[in-house]
Amino acid sequence: MRANSLKSLILASAPCAVGGQAVLEGIMMRAKDRLSVAVRMPDGSITVQSMPWFSLTRSPVLQKPFMRGFPVLLETMVNGIKTLNLSARLTGTENGEEIKSWHLALTLICSIGMALVLFVVLPHLFSVGMQWLGISGGLNSISFHAWDGLFKFSLFIGYIAAISLLPDIYRVFQYHGAEHKTIWAYERSVALNARSAMQMSRLHPRCGTTFLLFVLSIAILLHTIAVPLALMVWTPENPVLKHTLVICFKLLLMIPISSLAYELIKFSSRINHPLLGGILKSPGLLLQLLTTREPDESQMEVALVALKEALYTDAPEIDTPVYQCLEEAAC
Repeated sequence: MRANSLKSLILASAPCAVGGQAVLEGIMMRAKDRLSVAVRMPDGSITVQSMPWFSLTRSPVLQKPFMRGFPVLLETMVNGIKTLNLSARLTGTENGEEIKSWHLALTLICSIGMALVLFVVLPHLFSVGMQWLGISGGLNSISFHAWDGLFKFSLFIGYIAAISLLPDIYRVFQYHGAEHKTIWAYERSVALNARSAMQMSRLHPRCGTTFLLFVLSIAILLHTIAVPLALMVWTPENPVLKHTLVICFKLLLMIPISSLAYELIKFSSRINHPLLGGILKSPGLLLQLLTTREPDESQMEVALVALKEALYTDAPEIDTPVYQCLEEAAC
């Protein structure tokens, strides 16, 4: 009985797990070890190119729960940068050769560094400022981490709201909505054509936006608990050294934080219990109201082409327009 009750809480999975990402004038879809990037060309045609999914989790150890989260985050960033570069080249917005390995590594390092500065270092310094003004306690207090968390969320929401006002980003958010609608249509086994997929929701629980929200939430909770515990073990007398070590400690905590967030998003996307599922899914879905927009049928066509090429021989019957398929790119 208990096993049956647990099974009833979990939604049935689609035949093949599919994920995606909006790119410049198009969509990337990933299925198993293959990804495809489909873009709408300036002349109105659709061009698609596939490549292997770059993976850091081929080792059985790194495929285990709570071990896979951080490597998956890194490989997702690598593939995301590569597909953005590919979409720019396909649409002609970037006239250049394929991104080199060293350039990719440098871009990845800079992206991670910028994210850590914005969401770890700056919030910490903001809380230090609140402490200096006398409206926050020290590192051991809840108020210090409350100000830290408030700054993180304000920066995150403010950034998304600001860039959504840009016309080019608005179109990317439309393609983001098309990606979600297409994945919903595939997972629910409805007719895979633009008109049917348009009826699906543009919000999806298994989304990068939701993942980032989980990361922020877990970071605030873990910082509040782990930092005071670490300071109980050793607290440097020099205040500059103390805050520097705490920031470094927070940076290291990003590894378990991303791992916990990854497992949580996988669990929440499959949960079938109305109350528990609603609690876990609702914040991320509400945030996706900012990061997705309703697409038109031409954008849905691009998403369907990307899905068809990503699934390749495993693809069900998908009604797609005529498109040009380029040779598969090297990883």
